Amino acid sequence: MNHRGFLAAAVSAAIVYAALTGVVCDVTAADAPETADKRPNILYCLADDWGWPHAPQYGDKVIQVPTFDRVAREGVLFTHAFCASPSRTPSRGAMLTGQAIHRLEAGGNLWSVLPKKFKVYPDLLEEAGYFVGLQGKGLAPGDQTAGGWPRNPSGPAFKSFEEFFKQKPAGKPFCFWFGCRDPHRPYAKDSGARAGMKPEDVFVPPYLPDTPEVRGDILDYYFAVQRFDADAGKILKLVEEAGELDNTLVVMTGDNGWPFPHGKANLYDAGVRQPLAVRWPAKFKGGRVVDAFVSLTDIAPTFLEATGLKPLPEMTGRSWIGLLTGADAGADRGKVFVERERHDNCRANSGSYPSRAVRTKEFLYIRNYRPDRWPAGDPDVDRGQGHFGEIDPGPTKSVLLERRDDPAVANCFHLATDKRPAEELYDLAKDAFEQTNVAGQPAYADAQKKLHAELERWQRDTADPRIASDDDRFDRYEYVRPKPRKQARKEKR
Repeated sequence: MNHRGFLAAAVSAAIVYAALTGVVCDVTAADAPETADKRPNILYCLADDWGWPHAPQYGDKVIQVPTFDRVAREGVLFTHAFCASPSRTPSRGAMLTGQAIHRLEAGGNLWSVLPKKFKVYPDLLEEAGYFVGLQGKGLAPGDQTAGGWPRNPSGPAFKSFEEFFKQKPAGKPFCFWFGCRDPHRPYAKDSGARAGMKPEDVFVPPYLPDTPEVRGDILDYYFAVQRFDADAGKILKLVEEAGELDNTLVVMTGDNGWPFPHGKANLYDAGVRQPLAVRWPAKFKGGRVVDAFVSLTDIAPTFLEATGLKPLPEMTGRSWIGLLTGADAGADRGKVFVERERHDNCRANSGSYPSRAVRTKEFLYIRNYRPDRWPAGDPDVDRGQGHFGEIDPGPTKSVLLERRDDPAVANCFHLATDKRPAEELYDLAKDAFEQTNVAGQPAYADAQKKLHAELERWQRDTADPRIASDDDRFDRYEYVRPKPRKQARKEKR
């Protein structure tokens, strides 16, 4: 056997050994075998603005997501999964890099640039011999070419998974990012009702006004989620028909909470808690529910370990492989950290609303670094999202703003838009929807002190610039959102 043949055989043996024993091996592009190997395919199905608990598995009986149900039923359902940040660009950047968003420089903001120096898992897997592709929305929104990326960091773009799959070399494992644009706003009005869902069946959380407009808006959001689920189902069917589904690690989740007041762009559960199901029959049995706390920052180290690579030392996320196989009971996963910097550019001087939080089973503790600023955006600034620009435009926002003096709406309006204190603490056993701040109350002094210390410890351990200098550097990073067409034409003239 020549040197090249010996090397391929040795690497193949190492991969098989890793699959059987769980021991991680290093595989680089130079080492990748030329023959077919049994490393798993990676299929990442990511919805845009799909939040917890909007799936029947979490108690929502109106929405129907059969693909997610299948992945959960034949795999593992996570009950306490959280995105890194309630904002698309930083959340996706954390998934790709495996790092907390405060480590990503400009990439910690929405409509930003991720510097090329940050390594992302699709590139690492491509170097290790994977066929990599992207459909739809990858790392976005922003201008990644300005960061030095020749393509989107999520992978080279394809029109569809079918096109990608046809081009995949025989015997080569794939890594595919399906970035669906659903259920991001805007919605087709009454699309949910036309699909047969009934407004009277909707549960309206107490932080939203219970009006016909809001109920209809929620149904339209549900319809968009169901469309994402159907599209993901078509991809799974193609992989299954090719006989590769059982050795495909399938992950279905969302990038941040739903686009409603108190949700997206907030560190409350409605903004950061995510549906999450994972399927990989070749590696672990299905039908399990995991209650351990996990972060979507864990995506990159999980995919690397699953494919026989070592997570990078700079990654702050932790692999789920032990949780998926049952080897790790998750005893040390009783909390998760979430954060945000600038979301939309809706404050004077491009100001962000910097916050950090720690979520445990019992409490949510939030540290707001600039309590003098408006959390939902300035009430008199409109740069395309309307006043209070952190809240996505839609029927629910219209009700909130237009009827703010209505006693049935006023409390929800103030909850979503009023300035917030430097510290927030919520007792989740008594206040599941995080509406009553108990920070400062004597009965909660010990819990508040403990959680504050745990949050600062995590910030120090992960080199958070807010804990080191708090110099508002995130406000100075360029906001790269394209200018409105009328404005661009005017400037061009």
